Formats: sequence, structure tokens, C-alpha cells
Amino acid sequence: MRRHVQPLETLVLDGLPEDAVPIYEGALLPVCLTVALFRDEPTDTWRIEAVREATADPAALASALALAAGLTGHEATAEHHATEADGWLARTVEAFPVMPVGGRFLVRPTHAPQGRVHGRIALTLDAGLAFGSGEHQSTRGCLMALEALPRRGRHARVLDLGAGSGILAMAAAKLWGCRVLATDIEPWSVRVAADNAVMNGLRGQVRAILADGWKAAAVRRPAPYDLVFANILARPLCAMSRALATHLAPGGTAILAGLLGAQVPMVLAAHRRHGLVLERRIDLAPWATLVLRKRAGAGAGR
Repeated sequence: MRRHVQPLETLVLDGLPEDAVPIYEGALLPVCLTVALFRDEPTDTWRIEAVREATADPAALASALALAAGLTGHEATAEHHATEADGWLARTVEAFPVMPVGGRFLVRPTHAPQGRVHGRIALTLDAGLAFGSGEHQSTRGCLMALEALPRRGRHARVLDLGAGSGILAMAAAKLWGCRVLATDIEPWSVRVAADNAVMNGLRGQVRAILADGWKAAAVRRPAPYDLVFANILARPLCAMSRALATHLAPGGTAILAGLLGAQVPMVLAAHRRHGLVLERRIDLAPWATLVLRKRAGAGAGR
């Protein structure tokens, strides 16, 4: 497990409405070590607690918060609290146990025993870099959707768009023995995904690259894809719906996540306009995961 020698601080954002939560979470993930969400039942609002290095660039944090405020129309004030590095690491270890997900996968931290697992596919991640660890309901929903996919043919071309830790790319590579392209817009996430792939014995199967969605030629060139993961946010999913339909193979599958249950109609409508049909919906409140299919014989989206 990696140790953080830099001083840490915890940011607390209180009183967030539910529809603002995924935007703030998405904005904070690139500039923080971990982001945790808590719901306050009496007020029906949410609290975000994010841990970051205290010496990190304050401008990057300010930009992330300003972006989230602009997109949501809700300006949240962040409280800053000093955090002991050793104490944070101990809490992170305690909060990241071995986690069975669905019927096929087992997500385990590096501090857990690393022996052979019988009956499940093990995915090993560093507790000190636990975003995308399988604890978040969106990640769990994607893994559950993946294991339930029928084997219509060889899933030779797989893309993990916004890969984060690379957990979904690794899961597909281990499940099907295929090669997976994992992309992210954050250099730090790309490094983490590449390191995790090596740690899980997938150096030749998972390729992690820096790319801004479908804009990158390196992402478009291998298309059409048989399977695309996009565990991001509702609005970017809608904005990229046409590109997804264009680069998905006829009969191919897209697993979309990072959206709240209330945002499902908006995301579905955007993708249906381009010929994708809903095959399954997984609800792990308040988050939803959608499994979409491109009809065989369908061309590019309009």
C-alpha cells in the first residue's frame, strides 16, 4: 500500500441537493485522493468529504468547485480540516475490505491476502488510491451488468471510457481474455489504471491512454467496439450519445453509469435518438446503471 508523506486535509461540503452530488463528485475526483458521499436522512441533503494533499495546487481545487457550481447552480462552501496522514490511511484500509460484487467478481485491496480465489475473478486495487474500487454503487452496477452479458460472440474490442482506476477494463479483460482500451482525461488516473493493470497481470491486455472522450483519434481508430463502458456523468453521457452510437458495432453493448435514477429518462432519450435500445437497468439507489444495445444492422447515429 502506498504511503502519503505529504500533509493532508479533508474538505467537507454540506447541504448538497441530490442532483448536484454527481457533478461535485466528478469535479473533485481529479483533484482529490478520495471522495466519499453521505446522505442526511432528516434533511434529504448530501455531504461530500474529500481528502487531498494540503500542498496541492489551490487553483485546481478552486476551478473544480467553480465548475461544479456553474453546472449545478448550487454554490457549495468547502470547509477545510487538517487530516493526519497515518490516521487517514488507517481509516482507508478499514473502509476498504474485501468486497464480493455480484456473482463473479471479488474486489480486494493490496493489504488483504493475495492468494488464489476460487469461484470468483479477483481484482486487486491499492487502498490508498481507492476511487473506482467497487465500493461506489456506479462501479458495482457496471460489474453486475458486465457479468450478466450474454456471450453473443467474442468481445474482441472493448473500451473503458473514463476508466479511473481501470477496474472495469480489468474486469472485462479477466472475464473474456480480451484486450481493452482504457481512457481518461486525467494523467493521474491513466497512471493509476496502468499500474493496476500490471499489478493484476494484465500488462498486455489493458492499455491506458490519456484521451478526451471520442475526440481522440486513438479512441476512434479501433472502432467499432463490441462493448463500451462509460461510467461518467449524465450530461457528458448525453453529449456523447451520437459518438457512442457511431462507434459501437451493430449488436454491440454500452454500459452507462454515473447517473442518478432521476436522470435516467434524459440519458435514455439521448441514446434512443441514435438507435440504441435499453436491455437492462440496474438500480443501486440513488444511482442507476443502463445496459444499451445497438440493433444488429443499424448504422451510425443520426
